[in-house]
Amino acid sequence: MREGIHPEYGPVVFRDRAADYAFLTRSTLSATAGERTVEWEDGNTYPVVDVEISDVSHPFYTGTARVLDTAGRVERFERRYGKKG
Repeated sequence: MREGIHPEYGPVVFRDRAADYAFLTRSTLSATAGERTVEWEDGNTYPVVDVEISDVSHPFYTGTARVLDTAGRVERFERRYGKKG
């Protein structure tokens, strides 16, 4: 590998503000998140990246996703434009 072309890879806290949830992982985003930090449960200070949605607040994972009636939509299309064949 070439030296000096890769971003730093280190620990970062991702924080879901909507669900008040945070998790610690490793990422290359630590360089851009350097201006904001948070003290984690282990007592160390890490850069923090705020995200709008995570697995805790996403409708698919929380079970609040709505299922569309695709069969009704197909039947309505066939009524409107006629069934070919």
